Amino acid sequence: MENKKKMTTYQMTTTACFTAVMCVLGPMSIPIGQVPITFTNLVIYLAVFLLGTKFGTLSYGIYFLLGFVGLPVFSGYSGGPGKILGPTGGYLVGFFLMAIVCGICVEKFAKNYIMIFIGMIVGTALAYLFGTVWFVIEMECTVAYALTVCVVPFILGDLIKIVIALVAGQMVRARLIKAGLIA
Repeated sequence: MENKKKMTTYQMTTTACFTAVMCVLGPMSIPIGQVPITFTNLVIYLAVFLLGTKFGTLSYGIYFLLGFVGLPVFSGYSGGPGKILGPTGGYLVGFFLMAIVCGICVEKFAKNYIMIFIGMIVGTALAYLFGTVWFVIEMECTVAYALTVCVVPFILGDLIKIVIALVAGQMVRARLIKAGLIA
């Protein structure tokens, strides 16, 4: 029989806390068109920085499922399968790719913040790519239109969110290590 590691109480609690933060900040959005500015990706960056790939992605997965079943945790206090299956749902699905790539970079490059920054940009680009392809298919529009509406207006804000996550994540992580809560 395989010896499977169980989740510790600390891992369950921190995963749940990040899910709760996503549920609070995710619906708060600034509508600027069909795709609003949200804080969900900022919380994902912080979650993978502090919890690692597995539990950071798990916290987003729980948030995603809560939204899927109808809790109003997505942008504009919306939820349900219609939001995920709609034109902008690809970005919500793409956040899984972002979380995994960002988390792997955080774990692999631990204290090399330039590589973590680059990894977070790559993860975000994958979410953009997945979401944009989804948007083009759903809206039957051109890639140029989708990029203009769904990507270009968000690049600067997402870069700022990455920097915030790196700075805040580094500070919080150092304190958690000092307190003996993470290795």
